[in-house]
Amino acid sequence: MRPSPLYLEPRLEPRLRSLLETTDFLHTLVDALGSPLNLLLPDQIADNLARFRAVYRKHHLTGRIYYAHKANRSSALVRRLAADAGPDTAPDAGTVAGTAAGLDAASLGELQHALGAGLTPERIMATGPKSREFLWLAARTGATVHLDSRTELDDLADLVRKHALPRVPVMPRLSGFRSPGVTVLTRPSRFGSPVGELDDLLDALERHRDAVELTGVAYHLDTTGVAEKAVALEACIRVMDDCHRRGLHPRTIDIGGGFGVNYLADAAQWERYTTALTEAVLGRRPALTWQGHGYGLRNESGTLRGALGLYPAHRAIAAEAYLDELLSQRAPTLGRPLATLLLENMYDLAVEPGRALVDQCGATLARVLEVRRGPAGERMVRLEMNARDAALEDHGVLMDPVLIPRSAAPAAPDQPVGVHLLGNLCLEADLITRRLVHLPRLPAPGDLLAFANTAGYLMDFNAGGPILQPVARKVAAYRQDGAWHWRLDEQYWPLDTTGATTQQGDGRE
Repeated sequence: MRPSPLYLEPRLEPRLRSLLETTDFLHTLVDALGSPLNLLLPDQIADNLARFRAVYRKHHLTGRIYYAHKANRSSALVRRLAADAGPDTAPDAGTVAGTAAGLDAASLGELQHALGAGLTPERIMATGPKSREFLWLAARTGATVHLDSRTELDDLADLVRKHALPRVPVMPRLSGFRSPGVTVLTRPSRFGSPVGELDDLLDALERHRDAVELTGVAYHLDTTGVAEKAVALEACIRVMDDCHRRGLHPRTIDIGGGFGVNYLADAAQWERYTTALTEAVLGRRPALTWQGHGYGLRNESGTLRGALGLYPAHRAIAAEAYLDELLSQRAPTLGRPLATLLLENMYDLAVEPGRALVDQCGATLARVLEVRRGPAGERMVRLEMNARDAALEDHGVLMDPVLIPRSAAPAAPDQPVGVHLLGNLCLEADLITRRLVHLPRLPAPGDLLAFANTAGYLMDFNAGGPILQPVARKVAAYRQDGAWHWRLDEQYWPLDTTGATTQQGDGRE
């Protein structure tokens, strides 16, 4: 008896689903602009902002939401973000009207991109390791600087004095938090200043008061654990108290990102697949991957070893729901919800979602070039793209592509089939995914496969141009006058040629 297909169907919200259903439109785009092709939905980022703001309102908190630009290089997304005017005023809103969304720039190039897209300096946070050029432009324009180390603080203060610049708003980024009572293990980070060295850091901030203004503190954690982040947030509240005792007046706590995304439509499919993968690694069922790859699991004499090295593709609590859970968490020692502590102290909350803020904001299209049998009779589908164009393997994300047939091509019978997806490089390792992918029918040359929800890190974070293969172009798609329209990413602005803003909504009529 043939085993039933192991589907991992992508979660599709209405706007992205509507776009992927426009078969002729998508084929026309790929015919004109080539494969692979990255689609972006700028209006979706506005919807995602609204969801995060709803959590702020629920907890009566104020503060700015910063988009972590490193998640995607798109100009369209940044320009749409720049057009954000902030939440509406409401009696119970809890958020300050006019607090427009901001951007986390982690490089000199990202800072230049943000300024050129229309973001004003007070809406920009300069983060990550910084060159003197990066520090100078941040200081010259007035962006807030996340201080990654004492060295950065000294360099920044030196630049401000040498160039007679105004005081620069700064937020030291902290790490190395310790939990009281039962130890909560935290993965060490190479970023930020250890909280155990706080006194020396605050002494330096006081010495540099003529050059910098402390506006808040931030933390960096390489984890998605709510308990670890609760420890860090409570510690930052205590740090803020220390700052005020010294006569410093910070008002914001920045808790960074790491809110996650739910990629899959069905939790049961994820549980079924990971269980089957374990059985396959142990030899209890046929292999589910190319050459028996175990995604971190291995069989040692009948015993399962290792750890599953995959992104948890189905997450019941992700994005704004994760933020809500964190804010509802009770502080480890102070005992009250973290949101209550922020509210009692009248501190602003800043967040830096990347993947979560571009959730459902894009997809990657690839044309099917060839369908053939492999050496063991397996079905192999070669695509006009390579593994870096949709870096599912590099980021450990497993989900099925959406099959978009070419209407002019004869349709194969609708019969589920397992296929291996191959890239177009002359390289054995160029597999779009090592997993055997199940599709509703066998694709034909000329069909498209759409990899959904790739805007967050999967689309171009790893993209390159090996053996002179073209890097995917980007297209911004939007609804206007009841139909889908598009612009090249670099030509998109959040208004049309007549000056009217683009139509909002969920992508349906």
